[in-house]
Amino acid sequence: MKLYYCPWACSLAAHIVLTEVGEPFDSESVDLKKKVTASGGDFNQVTPKGYVPALVLNDGEVVTENVAVLYYLSTLYPAYGFDHALGRTRLLEVLSLVATEIHKGFKPFWHGGSEEEKAAASVRLTALFRQIEAGMEGDYLFDARPTVADLYVFVMTLWAARFGVDIPERLVALRRRIGEREGVKATLRAEGMVMPKDMREES
Repeated sequence: MKLYYCPWACSLAAHIVLTEVGEPFDSESVDLKKKVTASGGDFNQVTPKGYVPALVLNDGEVVTENVAVLYYLSTLYPAYGFDHALGRTRLLEVLSLVATEIHKGFKPFWHGGSEEEKAAASVRLTALFRQIEAGMEGDYLFDARPTVADLYVFVMTLWAARFGVDIPERLVALRRRIGEREGVKATLRAEGMVMPKDMREES
């Protein structure tokens, strides 16, 4: 498999899964403004959507959209998902909430919104993060182990730290906990990302 990613993008979650499982895979960063890969390729030839993640399977099939990529990886690597119908449904429930509300809610910060737009977005995002926290069943979203949904939320908490959005303490703890994983540290290094201060203090 080959993952196309961009540092700080939501593709980080899939990158972490592929790193942690330890099976061989290729990866390549993408300049999303120019639609050019690190090797000089035309990213639009990989996917006409022009954004990451794009996961190229061994048979040449391409999976796009973060929810779809993460769900596919959870079926391929069950430790990151569930083997029963309700569990898979709950996983999709969280992935969908994060994608359609939280991820989208950061748009003013990434795309030059006004200070008023950013302030309003920050308030709404904090409320959405509280919804996520309220549904936590333990140290992670679904009790004792992280799933692909936890990793997507983790990326969103990194964005929150970057843009000064308040998140509940249990999600700060989740960010630290996931950030302590060796595969996560390795992926952040590979993408050239600097960890938030609270993660650096704990590592």
